[in-house]
Amino acid sequence: MKKFGFIGLGIMGNAMALNLVKAGLDVTVWNRNSDKCDELVALGAHQGKSPKQVAETCDITFTIVSDPAAALAICDGPDGVLAGIGEGRSYIDMSTVDDATSQTISAAIIKAGGRFLEAPVSGTKKPAEDGTLIILAAGDKSLYDDALPAFEIMGKMSPYLGEIGQGAKMKLVVNMIMGGMLSIFSEGMSLGLKANLDGQQLLDIIDAGAMANPMFKVKGPMLLDENYTTSFPLKHMQKDMRLAVDLGDKLNLTLPTAAITNESYKQARKAGYAEEDIAAIYKTVK
Repeated sequence: MKKFGFIGLGIMGNAMALNLVKAGLDVTVWNRNSDKCDELVALGAHQGKSPKQVAETCDITFTIVSDPAAALAICDGPDGVLAGIGEGRSYIDMSTVDDATSQTISAAIIKAGGRFLEAPVSGTKKPAEDGTLIILAAGDKSLYDDALPAFEIMGKMSPYLGEIGQGAKMKLVVNMIMGGMLSIFSEGMSLGLKANLDGQQLLDIIDAGAMANPMFKVKGPMLLDENYTTSFPLKHMQKDMRLAVDLGDKLNLTLPTAAITNESYKQARKAGYAEEDIAAIYKTVK
């Protein structure tokens, strides 16, 4: 039976690791704040002492952390993943990072004798809990094949996208579109309410037409209720918008709408909404 590691038990990682444990897999978990391991250990997971120890005792280790700096930090140092990875062991980074970060981690893992796959996920807290994430995998195809049974527990769709960097770029494009949609949706809701339209009627009309989509269906009632319970922290969306704009710069592509949207999320962060849900961008325009 394969042994799986899971590093990073935030909003997404906790739910994803929990699904692996509930499915009966042999899972070892680690988190910087060790208290977050308690629920999983109570359900049968093992608790690792460090990223190194997880990587050296598991066949496949998953990681999902907040940003490129965190993804690199988990790998580095005497207690990092790189110190524990080696021949016959594999590493899958499910964090949302830029393609250059993925390529840096990939090269280091391969040099250490391991296999590497990037696999950022599209979806927020509820899909992570339900096991309906979209997993955007790229890199070592043999590792993708070996990890597919675990991906099928965590997600509803796990396309293989090719060489390292393609998963990271796909995720940034998807989140750039999502961030832009939520920004204009917030402005539209603000305008409608300011014009004395009925908010629920506005949502019903949007939901009945060509703009109907699951995000508006979930976020719309949150805006009306001023409920910003976090399923996707706003600070992470701003990070993703920034990385998408950076990718456009690298490819000599002008992304004016994305750039303006990034500024809107930066404004929301400065206003103190960083830890709230992405829906809190509404508070900067309402």
